[in-house]
Amino acid sequence: MKKDIKIPEVTDIFMAVVKEYNPDFRTDDWNVYLVNNKIIDLEVVLIVSHGSDDKDQTSIMRKKIECLPANSYAKIEFIQPELFKLNNEFKVTFFADNKLFEKTFIFTKNSIKESALRMIKGFDKKGIISK
Repeated sequence: MKKDIKIPEVTDIFMAVVKEYNPDFRTDDWNVYLVNNKIIDLEVVLIVSHGSDDKDQTSIMRKKIECLPANSYAKIEFIQPELFKLNNEFKVTFFADNKLFEKTFIFTKNSIKESALRMIKGFDKKGIISK
């Protein structure tokens, strides 16, 4: 029965960690975004995130987005630089075209750093992406 369940491949969706200026606090913050480069909306998007390594682990964070329009993005969460030493995992589940999709995005430990920042095409921000 399990072999009969087909979860389609996720394309044109990615997570990005972006360093951007926060005018309210006058600081440079690191934020995590979910980017939808599809030509269709994503519905009931659920994101479960956490960070971990061999000895440390963060709390599990959950976020729900009712609809993420085509060719758009949503800020998911602020990420503290202290967590860059961990593997940061984001499990994303959503509906599109009446099908269920799921993908896990991982930023491996120490991969989030200033020297890795690149301009993200179609996003107009510098960041690090996980596909």
